[in-house]
Amino acid sequence: MCGIALVLSGGGRVVVAPSAAAAAAAADAAAGIQPSDEGKGVTVDELKAALRRRGPDSLGCERLRVRADGTILGRDGCDCGVGNGGDVGDTELCFIGATLQLRGAEPISQPMVGQSGSVLVYNGEIYGGVHVADDQNDTQSLLSSLESSCSCECHALVRDEACPCCGSVGKSVPQILSTIKGPWALIYWQAAPTVKVMESGEDNDFSESTNMSYWEELPCGIYSIHLKSLEKSGMRMKEACVSEVRRHDWINSSLDELIQWKRKSIVPTVDDLTSHQNSVGDYCLSQSFRNSTEADKNAAYKVLIALRESVMLRTNLNRLFQDDLNKLKDDELAPIAILFSGGLDSMILAALLDQWRLVEIDTVLTNLKGESEHVMSLIYPSNTYMDLNIGIALWLAAGGDGWVDGSICNMQNGCRYKYKSTSRVLLVGSGADEQCAGYGRHRTKYRLGGWVSLDEEMRLDARFPFLDENVIKTLLEIPLWDIAKLDEPVGKGDKKILREVANLLGLKEAALQPKRAIQFGSRIARESNRKNFGSNRAANQAYAGSVEIHQRAR
Repeated sequence: MCGIALVLSGGGRVVVAPSAAAAAAAADAAAGIQPSDEGKGVTVDELKAALRRRGPDSLGCERLRVRADGTILGRDGCDCGVGNGGDVGDTELCFIGATLQLRGAEPISQPMVGQSGSVLVYNGEIYGGVHVADDQNDTQSLLSSLESSCSCECHALVRDEACPCCGSVGKSVPQILSTIKGPWALIYWQAAPTVKVMESGEDNDFSESTNMSYWEELPCGIYSIHLKSLEKSGMRMKEACVSEVRRHDWINSSLDELIQWKRKSIVPTVDDLTSHQNSVGDYCLSQSFRNSTEADKNAAYKVLIALRESVMLRTNLNRLFQDDLNKLKDDELAPIAILFSGGLDSMILAALLDQWRLVEIDTVLTNLKGESEHVMSLIYPSNTYMDLNIGIALWLAAGGDGWVDGSICNMQNGCRYKYKSTSRVLLVGSGADEQCAGYGRHRTKYRLGGWVSLDEEMRLDARFPFLDENVIKTLLEIPLWDIAKLDEPVGKGDKKILREVANLLGLKEAALQPKRAIQFGSRIARESNRKNFGSNRAANQAYAGSVEIHQRAR
């Protein structure tokens, strides 16, 4: 997974999907160059350059030229010059796929073309719903499923019944996409009988419209674009590329429930609070506790099991794409890494995996001019000093280029040695603070408005569930007062459920760690404040976190 795009053109109109277009303008924005005028758009070369900055293993494109009735006039994997040749009523589709491959026995490149002529570019990972063989890549498996799908629109309405139009018993495209577990986005062109483009996210209402502004971001969901014939639409020839956008409902009812993010119990009674006074902090993860009836009822234990299953799904070594890792010695092989801060969230992940080298990454902000410009291009349109500080910390940690204390892992005769991580999979604790009330603003909302206000604030955070669906489901089934107890001190009541999970794993000290944001724990913010504002005090007075970098440069 790395990035995908579609450039669709006909006559004078161009559509780019889904979000790579914003990234294409990132380098110019970071350098202070104003964006182009409304309607001029970005070139295919700019899109490809933006995707290359993300560091893919491969970058490919596929161009189709089709008539309004769906007839393919030409196909090639060329440089994707848009709008060259063809009749005025023809439409050209240029699919661009940048792949950072994490799974499969052999290297693959995107876009992928099926036997039927359908085209798929996919950005994501599949942890369930669509079967992925141990030696296969997610995109390959998904394309195979989509190839067998029914192409009739009416089939989306009858679900598991045979299609009344073509008799197909295959699932519709929305049905297949609704089964996927894991983070994903895709663009899919179904070869016959209509032209379709699908992309994913969360279900929201959207009114059909062909009168959009040049750049318009659709709410997350499953959408199809149907290209219409000019003769049928009655539009002027210069508006050759006319489309109808349709939103499709999620078929999976459990996914609908997760998207709504409704917790079963929000406001506790007096009895609820008194019955939960006994902490599970004294428990250890012994065999007797694991098998006890009490463990089955224990909220922290349920979260631990869900987290363990989530980690195992994301670290299945049989499915990891090894590539150059096969050339490494056994003691050098480390295909999985954790973005480790030493705090509660990353400590739990490390304990669940059990082994890792601790790589210490140490650098000076004054040496990071090039990296800062690159990170700004990647995080665009985010452009404040806080955004940059967080981005730099993540970028450096993810690179895994630093030093290892050999005395900790019994290597290199106990000496400190230089080390560069070769891991292709990086686990992070993102989502823990949002789902378990770990931020200071959660405590503020609770103080001002009680449990209901806290729940409303947390719902804003969790509208885009990047975490494992089963972990989210498990947390939502737990009463809010077991998730967090914000009338208790920092380091105890915030993320209460995860602190109990840490205790179950024997991580007694980690269970007491207060929350420290990555930009502060890594000291990046301190160095940035000194460099750009003179001191931490001056930065605080200027509300440095929200200052836009290009504004200060003027």
